[in-house]
Amino acid sequence: MKEKDVIISIKGFQSSEGENDIYELVTDGTYTFSDSACEFTYMESELTGLEGTKTTFRVDRDKVMLTREGNINSQMMFEDGKKHFFFYETPYGAATMGVNTHRIKSGLGENGGDIELSYAVDLDSVVLGKNEFKINIREA
Repeated sequence: MKEKDVIISIKGFQSSEGENDIYELVTDGTYTFSDSACEFTYMESELTGLEGTKTTFRVDRDKVMLTREGNINSQMMFEDGKKHFFFYETPYGAATMGVNTHRIKSGLGENGGDIELSYAVDLDSVVLGKNEFKINIREA
């Protein structure tokens, strides 16, 4: 697996308590691809509210693992139609939360491509928000 420098474009949509937030982030990162999985990594910015955090997506055939390390630490597993629990650690405290994946659509290949994730996050079975990511990866 050869690591490539890439440009990662992320469109995020978040809906919680009747409020909708949309953000767009274009950043540089790295990308590796193999027959069984691909992985891309980038540093979060002030725009996402996660400054000082390294984010890594690992995309396997039918699931996606999102790992954050730094000011925010968490590891979220996305699997179509399944709910997984994760530990979310911030400078202000930590909580165990649930992520219920509605849809994963991946068109990632050797040179990048697109991936879409749609999911809901909950705390003690109370939905905190619905989220959607549309991510495009292209060679730098």
